[in-house]
Amino acid sequence: MKKLFLLAIAVIGFTMTSNAQDVKFGFKGGLNFSNINDLKAAGQDLDPDGRTGYHIGAVLQLSLMETFALQPEILYSAQGADDLDVDYINIPILAKLKFAGIASIEAGPQFGFVINDEIEDVLGSIQADAESESFDLGLAVGAGVELGGFFGQVRYNLGFTDVTSAGDGKNSTFQVSVGYYIF
Repeated sequence: MKKLFLLAIAVIGFTMTSNAQDVKFGFKGGLNFSNINDLKAAGQDLDPDGRTGYHIGAVLQLSLMETFALQPEILYSAQGADDLDVDYINIPILAKLKFAGIASIEAGPQFGFVINDEIEDVLGSIQADAESESFDLGLAVGAGVELGGFFGQVRYNLGFTDVTSAGDGKNSTFQVSVGYYIF
């Protein structure tokens, strides 16, 4: 299922590239300020402190009109909460409205795939079989500015799926990014 989904994204991306007026490719990185909202396990409310992490990855901007673009990304993102580290490969696919020549707002779905987790130390004492869910579906909304090849972005990512099999709790991540388009 995951392979079929990723293949569909690639086909859509390549199709849109052929119709795009302007294509930009670059790299970005920045800070994550994340937590897990409403975390509950084994009937207990947990209130972990937030985690400060980072993200780094590649950005493709496909301008379909002067004021509208699609922006798929692929990012390594360190998220979770204090003592509940969950790292993802995130693939946001954002619709981007551009205005004033340099500013933009963006929103779209984000698909996250867990690649590393350290949750058993905390949740293991509450529920012995605690493990992270392998997939996270979320919504990303944000704003950005572009000056030449450089860009900056702020974004909020809200997860819709539970982070762990041990109970409720969804990702909540605020990101601050800087990047550069190499072409």
